[in-house]
Amino acid sequence: MLELHAYWRSSASYRVRCALNLKQVLHTIVPVNIVRDGGEQHGAAYRALNPQRLVPTLVEGHFVLSQSLVIFQYLEERYPEPSLLPADSTTRLRMWSFCQYIASEMQPMQNTRVLKYLGDPLGLGDEGKSIWLKHWLDEGFIALEAMLGADHATRYSFGDRPSFADCCLVPQLFAGERFGADLSVCPRLVAIATRLRTLPAFEAAHPARQPDAQI
Repeated sequence: MLELHAYWRSSASYRVRCALNLKQVLHTIVPVNIVRDGGEQHGAAYRALNPQRLVPTLVEGHFVLSQSLVIFQYLEERYPEPSLLPADSTTRLRMWSFCQYIASEMQPMQNTRVLKYLGDPLGLGDEGKSIWLKHWLDEGFIALEAMLGADHATRYSFGDRPSFADCCLVPQLFAGERFGADLSVCPRLVAIATRLRTLPAFEAAHPARQPDAQI
């Protein structure tokens, strides 16, 4: 059985949980507390598993893989049904661009290690960090809303069935709500996420439903 080494509130972990659930792949969650005692990801055992010291890490037998979008590609190849890719190549590329923007441009701004570094050693207080983060989140959501296209008319981000883009969208909006972003700039994204959150795969992936949830 697959193991997903993950942290309950990590956006990258959340998006992989969504994909695993949509594909109905049996897996076990192995909690990695990235904040307790300086972060378990820095310990020798986890560092040996993932030298990047990030979550999530997917383990299947002797095969170990990190980085959420690469894990997406692995899941699509290893477990092709149901596919989480749009049928036509143009839409698939647009979907990957959407995913990449979230994973590479937006989510890193809210990363625990980034926010910690802003505070110590750079000396930015909590209010300053909040202003800094909300600026980048608001910019990101404006861009994501535009990336749907002016003629967007499908139930989900890139079609009438969920795709990897939706696996990225729901966690990013969760983070936006958590950090006080202005979600009025992306009404279509909010509407899509509202529909997605009613699906069992997304309900089960929610941070509050995880074994290590600290609510």
